[in-house]
Amino acid sequence: MIERGIDNFAHWREAARKRGILKSTYQKLRKNTDLAELLGVVYGDGNIEKFPRTERLVIAANSKNTGFVRRYASLVERIFNKEPRLVESKIANCTRISIYEKYISKRLGIPSGNKSQLTVRVPSWIRRRREYLIAFLRGLYEAEGSLCVHRPTSTYKLLFSNKNKSLLNLVFDGLIMLGFHPHRGGYMVQLSRREEVYRCAETIGFRRY
Repeated sequence: MIERGIDNFAHWREAARKRGILKSTYQKLRKNTDLAELLGVVYGDGNIEKFPRTERLVIAANSKNTGFVRRYASLVERIFNKEPRLVESKIANCTRISIYEKYISKRLGIPSGNKSQLTVRVPSWIRRRREYLIAFLRGLYEAEGSLCVHRPTSTYKLLFSNKNKSLLNLVFDGLIMLGFHPHRGGYMVQLSRREEVYRCAETIGFRRY
């Protein structure tokens, strides 16, 4: 069909645009706490796939963490004005939150494909406002963070784990900007002072759905 220049769906797409099912224009995404948090969670557990006519944004979630699934499905819908699809894996405990749309990568400022070797930088609009930085860090921690408490040994840790060095540096610097004292080793950035662990978790709203 492509070689012959035939588009069987041309009339359907035109009718869908008139009914508002398909977008005819794609506006820049509004810079706010929602977008900052989405960027964080996409850098952590998300991916953008590129296709000939569109792109797909996917956020992988633990199916048992229903709060995470609800929160980020709602966040995607608010930002893109489109209800995402939730697909549960048949072979793993994973729910994929996804939407198809054009220019997702360009509008989010995140390249499509593998992010493991990507050099991640905090957008300047996020760095300039504390509330945006907090939202961005929340997205990252919801995706790749954990809170570990063992009271018998007075062990308290708020951890962020990732193999991308630039992302680790970014989280490390972001915590310092918020007044915390993180340390790092291997593929982790962590807070270990009891007061800071609880204060940071409260500040970013970690696991509060």
